[in-house]
Amino acid sequence: MPVPIVGPVGTVLTAMVTPLRVDGSVDLDGLQDLAGHLVDVGGNDGLVVNGTTGESATTSDDEKTLIVRAVVDAVGDRARVLAGVGTSDTAHSVDLAQQAQAAGAHGLLVVAPYYNRPPQEGLLVHFRAIADATDLPVVTYDIPKRTGVALEVETLVRLAEHPRIVANKDAKGDLEAAQWVMARSDLGWYSGDDMLNLPLLSLGANGFISVVGHLVAPRLRALVEAYAAGRVHEAMEINRSLLPVYTGIFRSQGTILTKAALAMQGLPAGPVRAPLIEATQTQRALLHDDLIAGEVEMTHT
Repeated sequence: MPVPIVGPVGTVLTAMVTPLRVDGSVDLDGLQDLAGHLVDVGGNDGLVVNGTTGESATTSDDEKTLIVRAVVDAVGDRARVLAGVGTSDTAHSVDLAQQAQAAGAHGLLVVAPYYNRPPQEGLLVHFRAIADATDLPVVTYDIPKRTGVALEVETLVRLAEHPRIVANKDAKGDLEAAQWVMARSDLGWYSGDDMLNLPLLSLGANGFISVVGHLVAPRLRALVEAYAAGRVHEAMEINRSLLPVYTGIFRSQGTILTKAALAMQGLPAGPVRAPLIEATQTQRALLHDDLIAGEVEMTHT
């Protein structure tokens, strides 16, 4: 029998937006409603809050704690909740990690420090300090196009030696490096770039930490299940059917268009915070066409 794909923090996880009210404050009721929908209807077995898509750069520490607590309360033990705690300041990230644990998070997502571009040894110090600060499993997040620094193969292999650093979210787009890390360590691997979901799955990834999971998580799960069962052609067809969604959500900044797409489905989203700006009518119309082409049902236009 085929062996199911099982990851250390789940298989299909959505990196959640943070619904906001018209006045820009966090919509905790909407947040809980969206979290429940993503788990109970969407079939996600994990949610990531306070990440890039959750506008972590413009939410306060107090808001981040409230967000973690609200989502944990909403989904209970039906899904793992990972809290983004990565910043460019190690001490600040340690504080956020401890606050996330106190708020009930089941794990941590830690992006590489941005802007200050530390050397690889500095990255080791940073991630290990955060992993030492709590009892929670840690997923590193490698996205050099945002942070300005990549996690090199040797760095990830060494980080995998830490008992609480259990996985990496890969948004680097370097399939050669991904293969070497998976070959040289037991680090779990999650696609953090939806367009590379199937390629990374074929190389040994455990699942996805997805943005389009807001809209198509059941199909992402079907993709994983088909591939795990050896139905590769079926997995390819599912993936190809999702290409317009992958492309459509990222024609502009992902949070902007994800919130626009959620509004089209009548789900909580609200505005974005500056410096992000709302999708234009032209962008919304193109997104609508992309989602229709990707077989996404919408209740609002």
